[in-house]
Amino acid sequence: MIKPDKKAIRRAYKLRPPDRGIYQIRNLASGKAFIARAMDLNGKLNSERFQLKNGMHANRELQKDYDELGEKAFAFQVLDRLAPKEGAGDPGPELQALEELWLETLRPFGERGYHGGKG
Repeated sequence: MIKPDKKAIRRAYKLRPPDRGIYQIRNLASGKAFIARAMDLNGKLNSERFQLKNGMHANRELQKDYDELGEKAFAFQVLDRLAPKEGAGDPGPELQALEELWLETLRPFGERGYHGGKG
């Protein structure tokens, strides 16, 4: 039986580009959503959870609801992933356009979400 090369597996994992894309934090009680983009989805979702648990989230309305309802009342979901492209350069503009598309589609403004205006 051939043993897997654990060092090679670790090296490949570290060299792998992070998942980029769009995520949402949805209030399961009200249906309100917070949508944003991330250059590193796993890292950003962990950061969002940490900020909310510690009362440090920049979106005050989301933080207030989280404090009142608790962690179990919220779903953290990846909505879309941006496929990595060889030699494509900065993915920022494409990621921003993808975020705008999701905001326009789901319209999480006013009573429907945690984003101001446009509602």
